[in-house]
Amino acid sequence: MGTSDLTLDAGGPAVETFPRLPAPPARLERIALFLDLDGVLAELADTPDAVVPEARRTEVLRALTPRLGGRVAIISGRTIAEIDRISDHSMASASGVHGLERRRADGEIVRAEASESVREAVEAFEDFARTRPGVVVEDKAVAAGLHYRGAPDAAGDAEALTRRLSQETGLTLQPGQMVIELKTPGASKGTALKAFMREAPFAGGTPVMLGDDLTDEDGFRAAAELGGFGVLVGAPRETAARYGLPGVTAVLDWLEQLEADA
Repeated sequence: MGTSDLTLDAGGPAVETFPRLPAPPARLERIALFLDLDGVLAELADTPDAVVPEARRTEVLRALTPRLGGRVAIISGRTIAEIDRISDHSMASASGVHGLERRRADGEIVRAEASESVREAVEAFEDFARTRPGVVVEDKAVAAGLHYRGAPDAAGDAEALTRRLSQETGLTLQPGQMVIELKTPGASKGTALKAFMREAPFAGGTPVMLGDDLTDEDGFRAAAELGGFGVLVGAPRETAARYGLPGVTAVLDWLEQLEADA
């Protein structure tokens, strides 16, 4: 896959290529709701730290969760600590780093062990970023992220570096929107969703996954396998999601309607 292919995958094909998906229904029986964070609950930003708590988002999550019997979780590529920071500690259930860490509704946290391979990737990313202003490195202990939204011209070099490191270390390459990650193998947003669905209070519910990125496709497929569906947020593209919403504001509007009708 060349640079142009990776960029296309990360952001999706041109909007006119695919029809816009219908909006999801706001009345659902025993919905178990799973939400990505960046691009779904929060607008995308140039750097991870630029995303901050926001009053409407926090209020929506705090009001909706009890109305759904606690069956709401954020499933993100960010760490649980970052999820808590941005959501203003409004979520009991959360999964971070693409399923590599997960906090159950009872507060127990399960996470993969950090590896030396991730440390090697972080160091290589830091060397890369030193000579490319605008590139940001994110150390998640079980994954390493290379953000280049602030330096889009670095995309080709970033792809080449991460592919080489993936081959050398055995870490899984995870492309996203203006970010490439190398992560510990064995987990995804889909595995996180399925794990939640085996536990209270999610068990027996209908899973619905909202996401905007390629990393959310595993979650869409997992929700469908368990009798639910995915909701693609943002521009239409090839996806396993059944429904769509145009952006973050539309997501918050839908969540408020969901809370009102619950």
